[in-house]
Amino acid sequence: MDVAIRTAGESDRELLVQLLDEAFQEDPVSAWVFPDPAHRRATHPRMMAAILDIVLSEGRVDLTEDGSACALWLSVPADAHPDEAEQGDDAVQLREAVEPGNERVELIGRLTSGIHPSGRAHEYLWLIAVAPDSQGRGLGTALVQQVLDRCDREGVAAYLEASNVGSRKLYERLGFDLLDRPLDLPDGPPMWPMWREPQA
Repeated sequence: MDVAIRTAGESDRELLVQLLDEAFQEDPVSAWVFPDPAHRRATHPRMMAAILDIVLSEGRVDLTEDGSACALWLSVPADAHPDEAEQGDDAVQLREAVEPGNERVELIGRLTSGIHPSGRAHEYLWLIAVAPDSQGRGLGTALVQQVLDRCDREGVAAYLEASNVGSRKLYERLGFDLLDRPLDLPDGPPMWPMWREPQA
């Protein structure tokens, strides 16, 4: 499938927040962070905006030309070894930006940071979103594959945490393997840390 993709910028922020919010409203991890559906509808966009702002500042956002799908990537160098204090500070800042009274916003940041691989350079797919009415058309695969093709050319690995069974199966088809046992959120759903070695 030939999909036109461009790098998004600050001018796309409103569109991206809406896209991320719509795509993840019913995601198991989002439902765990914000269990009440009405509260999730009101508060979830702030979490997506906070994550997006980090990636716009430190990484790259790929966006389909029609605005129906996006992928948020961070390039992680081999010598990136944030200590526990730094990880904790980042998680606290996320919680403060999203909902200070919600411990789960901070906890999700601490738990995923705690399992993130270190010691090897890799591309980290933090989030990928496809508008609900555009799912099943291969847009997510196209967004991920263009980065994986570059990873293969440059000999760089890739990493992500799958948040549902459907996405895990997609990533397995793209060459990702389960890195370790699933991360079981307290009284919540599993997340699957997945790693992909560069392929010839």
